[in-house]
Amino acid sequence: MFSKSKKTERIDSEQREQYEYARRRIKEKKNLMRHFIFFLAGSILLLIIDLVLKKGADLIFPNWSVWVVLIWAFILLIHVFNVFVMSKFMGKEWEDRQLEKLKAKQTNRINELEKKVHKDLQLPKDHEVKKKENNNPLPPDVQ
Repeated sequence: MFSKSKKTERIDSEQREQYEYARRRIKEKKNLMRHFIFFLAGSILLLIIDLVLKKGADLIFPNWSVWVVLIWAFILLIHVFNVFVMSKFMGKEWEDRQLEKLKAKQTNRINELEKKVHKDLQLPKDHEVKKKENNNPLPPDVQ
């Protein structure tokens, strides 16, 4: 509060955006690691329940835990693919390129519409407006 050095340095928008992107990526990787840990613990638990304790084979089918672990492993692979592969192809740079393309399309469309409006409405030129004002039969104080 009574510090001699006053740091009023603010983070500009680009640095803030990079910071938010980094936080989002760290959160994605953290969630992936959490998913992997749950997968390992859950798979071991399911395999022990089915293969060692022989529970559930009479209700479902024999070796049911192997199928559950395989399906869960497939879901984990999809998660890994989304975090590491899809972020490269459809990451921040891809989003920026798409945003610029959409902005350019909108700007072109707005320009086309403005040209069409100017063409359809044909506003009078300045000299035509002045000519009409000079030809006005009413005196200037009545106007």
